[in-house]
Amino acid sequence: MLTTTDTVTLTGPLAPAVLRRAAEPLTVTVDEAARARLDRGRRLFRALRDGDDGTGERPIYGATTGFGALVGYPGRADEADQCDNTLAHLGAGQGPDLPHGIVRAALLVRARSLAQGLSGVSAEVVERLAAMFATTFSPAVPRYGSVGASGDLVPLAYAAQALRGRGHAYADGRRMPAAEALAATGLRPLALDGRDALALVNGTSVTTAALALAHDTVRTAHRALTALTCLLADLLGCDPGFLDAGLLRAYGHPGAVDTGTRMRRHLAGTTPSGTRPLQEPYSIRCSPQLLGAAEDALRHVDAVIAADLAGVSDNPLFFPGVGDPVHPDPAEGRAVHGGNFFGQPAAFAADLLASVTAQLGNLAERQLDLLVDPARNGGLPPMLATEPGAQHGLQGVQLATTAFVAEIRRCATPAAMQSLPTNLHNQDIVPFGTQGALRAHDMAELLGLLCGSLALGLRQAVHVGARRPTAPRCAALLDALSAAIDPVDPDRPLDEDVRTAARLLATHAMP
Repeated sequence: MLTTTDTVTLTGPLAPAVLRRAAEPLTVTVDEAARARLDRGRRLFRALRDGDDGTGERPIYGATTGFGALVGYPGRADEADQCDNTLAHLGAGQGPDLPHGIVRAALLVRARSLAQGLSGVSAEVVERLAAMFATTFSPAVPRYGSVGASGDLVPLAYAAQALRGRGHAYADGRRMPAAEALAATGLRPLALDGRDALALVNGTSVTTAALALAHDTVRTAHRALTALTCLLADLLGCDPGFLDAGLLRAYGHPGAVDTGTRMRRHLAGTTPSGTRPLQEPYSIRCSPQLLGAAEDALRHVDAVIAADLAGVSDNPLFFPGVGDPVHPDPAEGRAVHGGNFFGQPAAFAADLLASVTAQLGNLAERQLDLLVDPARNGGLPPMLATEPGAQHGLQGVQLATTAFVAEIRRCATPAAMQSLPTNLHNQDIVPFGTQGALRAHDMAELLGLLCGSLALGLRQAVHVGARRPTAPRCAALLDALSAAIDPVDPDRPLDEDVRTAARLLATHAMP
């Protein structure tokens, strides 16, 4: 059941956390301020298009013209036909459907951008989008087709078509013709004119949504890996001197300072064993520097996402003059054609997030490798097997983590600089932010499984002879893992245990 905390208004920037909640039914409202902005912007668009200032009809991209490289040709005179002209040719996507969580989050980002009143869309479009979120309706949108330059044209066109009752959609998780999904969820097909249709597709909302959701998952994994590193150090009896506050202040990077503070808090009360070497392997000793650098990078991605969620992504935009806000004078208003649909900031941020994800994955894999190696794990049995040879403990899990890391590394190739000209060189440079963001989303899911694999290893280590943690917070984390996962004794398939550990880490309180 929805609660008051599940209500979102479209005035002001969206909070990134709201995008995760959009996967499920959510109350989205269009308040009076947003409705007033929308009405004003719609009147200004019509006045400028129709030449109400006596100058005659003005050319406005997508309303009176063709699209993309065909802007020099007139569009269709009938508004409904112009909508079809916008959307039909963009039905060229391929590949599997995007996760409905990304699609619904993208439409929430789109609705918020349109609700600022600068796109000239009708209030009904935004209100009907808002109504969709109270249902389980989700358009079926193919993964491949966007270059993230004139907005996410192809994927958002599929979403718009589904809202019109064309193509396919999901209702209650079942894929069906869009018209049936609308009927099943109590929604009516959306009627659009050319301006409405173009505004729905001419923004980088899929890129922003996928980036924000990926970032949220990586943030969670970063917190989990911070806590798991502390648990590893405690189980092995490491001296926490590598977290010394003065040492990290001298390093000079705020992320490392803050990460060290969290790790010292998590390790408060630990008692070193006195049997470890003077200097730990880098996967322990340099963890505050690595995790701290990741923190600094994630803060930059934070800022890019926040700017995207507070901005307007569309073309053209319609700016009223300083006169009557209720009845704007077209002589004072402006239709400005530009490039606010160009997703370069998100593209750079997605590539940075991919790099962070890859190195966090490297850290988790190396820590698990240390833990299963009797030459480095303080004398625990190889592969943490209860009876090596007769049992194999974490051997299969470690093999899988190696595969996860290899896949993450393969996906970490930067996308934002691999521009290809397209659209008769109208789009002569593109950011490929959509590819970067969707790839980062895939990588983030693998990172969560790497953290789950490491957590399973730490839980098993205590079963085969590692000491119980001496820091209360580390002990609490171990107890939570032990309550959720049985020891590996005897061998059993561990795929579900890894997923269980990953889910636990996503919800367990972290430093």
